[in-house]
Amino acid sequence: MNETLDRRRHPVRPDLASIDYDGRVQVDRFVEGEIFQVTADRLAFRADPRFDRSIDTEALCGEWVTVFEQTTEGWAWGQLDTDGYVGWFSSDGIGPIKAATHRVRALRTFRYPGPDLKFPQLGFLSMGSLVTVVGEAVTRGLNYALLSDGSAVVAKHLVPLDARDGDWVAAAEEFLGTPYLWGGRTSLGLDCSALVQLAAQTAGIDTPRDSDMQEVEVGEEIPHEDPSAFRRGDLIFWRGHVGIVAGPNVLLHANGNTMTVSHEPMDQAIKRIADTEWGAITRARRLPAVGSE
Repeated sequence: MNETLDRRRHPVRPDLASIDYDGRVQVDRFVEGEIFQVTADRLAFRADPRFDRSIDTEALCGEWVTVFEQTTEGWAWGQLDTDGYVGWFSSDGIGPIKAATHRVRALRTFRYPGPDLKFPQLGFLSMGSLVTVVGEAVTRGLNYALLSDGSAVVAKHLVPLDARDGDWVAAAEEFLGTPYLWGGRTSLGLDCSALVQLAAQTAGIDTPRDSDMQEVEVGEEIPHEDPSAFRRGDLIFWRGHVGIVAGPNVLLHANGNTMTVSHEPMDQAIKRIADTEWGAITRARRLPAVGSE
């Protein structure tokens, strides 16, 4: 008898599963999987191999995925290494793996065909994307990092993989004004839980992808009955939504009300959400302390 497994986190289908599940589930066949690297600027994950299906999440350039199947129609089914998310994505967006050396820390940075900002841009890399730096160059006084794929980015937009921010909420605030996008995970558009995940990552805090997962797995649970007791960096959860406490009576969240990442008076947000959207607060959690209280 098969377990009930969340399709978002377990590479198991009735016809195929990861070899790691041999003995746990009954499926037609088990496969080892092959590791690839995301080469697209962003790579949409879907529940089904259909472009008319809404996205569940996005993988960022440089992240690794374990692929268990590729189809002749150009789809791949696999699991993202960063947070374990499983889904279908375009096989055009993956390639051979390379060891990353740096992470994009700017909100986004452009990739150029060479070290010159006047060159036509090839694409963009969003915060959290991973790159392999193989050299450096200076053009008109601006330092560039030369990447393994032959492109170049502005060097000051990168940080070493082990760099840590003291205040991850400040990183979240850099997304202010970014459009809300269901399933989005880049600075062109993202959802509430992606905002938490990407910002916390700057401080070395790993979180799962979706708000229901974050609600039970990140930090420590704290009382949520008295909003005045919240401090900067606390997470507030509703059914299907998460927001970040940015300060006294200030909620920071990617939301469908403004359709952006925005600040909102917390008391007003709590009332509005209770009246029109997800109901009452269900839980609050505290991540490790941030640099600014």
